[in-house]
Amino acid sequence: MLEDVTSSVVRVALKGLAQRQRVIADNIANIETPQFLAGRVQFEAALRTAVENGTSPGEVAPEVARSLEPTRENGNNVNLDHETLSHMDTTLRYQTMLKALDSKYGMLRSVIRGGA
Repeated sequence: MLEDVTSSVVRVALKGLAQRQRVIADNIANIETPQFLAGRVQFEAALRTAVENGTSPGEVAPEVARSLEPTRENGNNVNLDHETLSHMDTTLRYQTMLKALDSKYGMLRSVIRGGA
């Protein structure tokens, strides 16, 4: 597979967004679990820094951290409204990255076919 900067960034973004979707699902599944702290996936800042510094974006890995947001009486801090919005945002970002990847491969197919 071709590993130019764009392809590498898109691949890392898809990996991070997929991880975020899994964490959101886990958060929602544990909404009533006492002492459960919501997970948050972070990768965008590290990816941006890698691109800005000219280092390999492929080395960036998503990190899962526990939310420090206030908890309810049972020690759980999962907020269904936040999780729902985060899910929608992540889904849109994932679809955008897929379209970018599809466009990139579409251009490559066009070049391979001789511009036809």
